[in-house]
Order: sequence, then C-alpha cells, then structure tokens
Amino acid sequence: MLRMSSVFLFPGQGSQSVGMMSDLAANHPQVRESFDAASKALGFDLWELSQQGPAERLALTEITQPLMLVAGVATWRVWRAVGGSAPTWVAGHSLGEFSALVAAGVLDFAEAVDLVRFRGEVMRDAVPDGQGGMAAIIGLDDAALIEACREAAGEQVAEAVNFNAPGQVVIAGHAEALRRAIEVAKARGAKRALPLPISVPCHSSLMQPAAERLRERLRSCALSVPSIRFLSSVDASEYRDPEGIRDLLYRQLASPVRWVSTIEALVGLGVTQFIECGPGKVLAGLVRRIDKRPELQIAALETDEQFATIKGALT
Repeated sequence: MLRMSSVFLFPGQGSQSVGMMSDLAANHPQVRESFDAASKALGFDLWELSQQGPAERLALTEITQPLMLVAGVATWRVWRAVGGSAPTWVAGHSLGEFSALVAAGVLDFAEAVDLVRFRGEVMRDAVPDGQGGMAAIIGLDDAALIEACREAAGEQVAEAVNFNAPGQVVIAGHAEALRRAIEVAKARGAKRALPLPISVPCHSSLMQPAAERLRERLRSCALSVPSIRFLSSVDASEYRDPEGIRDLLYRQLASPVRWVSTIEALVGLGVTQFIECGPGKVLAGLVRRIDKRPELQIAALETDEQFATIKGALT
C-alpha cells in the first residue's frame, strides 16, 4: 500500500500535445481502450486526433477537455493495472478535477466524457472566437499582477485566474484587455508573458454564463461519495458529499484555480509524495516551485520506466 501521505495530481488544459500518450499506449491496452470508449461517445476518433493533430485543433477547448480527461484516466488505469495502489488523496488542476473524480469513483467515466464535452462547448459559446484568451505572467507577485489587471481592464475583463506558483500566475479575459494587462505587467516588472494554447478565458468572470448552463447539466449527473479523499483546487478544501461536489463543479468554472494554496494544504495534511497522473510534467514542476524541500517526493507518470520507479518508491 502507498504510505498515508501521497497524492495523485491530474493536469488540465495546456498539457496536451500531438503524439501524447504514445509510449504508454504501445505497451498498455488500457490507453487505447479508454480512448476508444471516449471516441465512441464523442463521435470522432480522439486517439487519431491526439496522435496526428493539428495542434491548433487540440487547443480548442471542446476538444482539449475530453482529451485531457481521457489521458488522465487512462494513465490512472495503467497505474492500477500494473499493481499500483491507490493514493491517500487525489486533486486536479482545473479540468483535472474531473479526472481526479473519476479516479475517486465519484463520476462514471462515460458520463464524465460527455460532461466535459458539454463543459467545453458552453465555454466556447460564452465568448466569441478570438475575443478571449489566457496568458501566463512570470516574475510578478500576485498583488502587483491583480492591480495590473485592474488597471488594464477598463470596460472589459482581465483577471488573475490561475495562481500556479510563486511568480507564475495565469490571467484571462478579453483579448484586448489581456494585451493591455501584459504591457502593464511588464512595466511593473514581469519577466515574461506567454500566450497559452487555450481558446477561451477559463476561470474568468466571462465564464459565468457557461457555469449556469453547466449547473443545469450537472443536475442530471449521478455522483458518488469519493473512495479516495479529494481536495479541490477551487478553495483548497476537501469535499466528501456528492451534492457539495456538484456545487463545486458549477462554481469551479468561473472561479480562480488556487494551486499554490492547494499544494500548501496538502503539505499541511502530511502529504510528502506528489505524483502527476497524466501527460507532461507541468504539475510536478509547479509543486517543486511551491515547496522546494528535498524531502518531498515529486514525480510524473509518463513512461514505463517512471511507472516502475514510482511504484517501487511508493509501495
């Protein structure tokens, strides 16, 4: 069994790439089985799209969301199939919370695929194409960036929405307001500003109409009590009640991702092992930036070698 101090972290939008999951799929049927089941529900070949691209289509939120859900769940299924034990906690970054909830038995996989597809569609519809976006701001403290967004917004929206690590915050809103916010942030001392491959201003107040539509859809979803403890990145709190989780998923859509607070809360709960469960190493890197203590074990599940190493370290 895993020691009582572990968490699996599921990534969200932004970790997708053409060719993702190919190494695991070569040796583990759970990957293609997961993608095939999702493809049947979606009505198109999600695996083929993930392998061939183009990257621009993978960045469309109505594509990215089911893609990243399936990638996280497929990685989880491979972990369990090779004898990996359940962690103490699961958590997810933004969309990754849906993957975490599937792993914890709260959401049925097929229903989760349909739910995040709907989520992506209503998010796409909330802001006309090309009028919104997201950007990562590097090297500016939270308070200064929040003020920069306030100064740049004017009659539009520019908001800090992902508090990912100290000095690494994502902003979202109207495209014009974001451009102004980037210039103000640079003038205030930001080192870099990087546009993100995400087609909508996730977690900003512009998503409230989408959140209302998602709330209606969530009413028909069957949710169960988590079989693994679940900590939300909306407020760094544990959720055990299905109705509370239903409300959380509604609120999540137009609320900031408080990743720093989430990792700090997990450390405070005694977690010392942080394992990213999905493509890429973004979350593992963020954890290391948030807490640099060498005694923390931080890793990502991507290749067979990493699976074997992590499994050996955590059993």
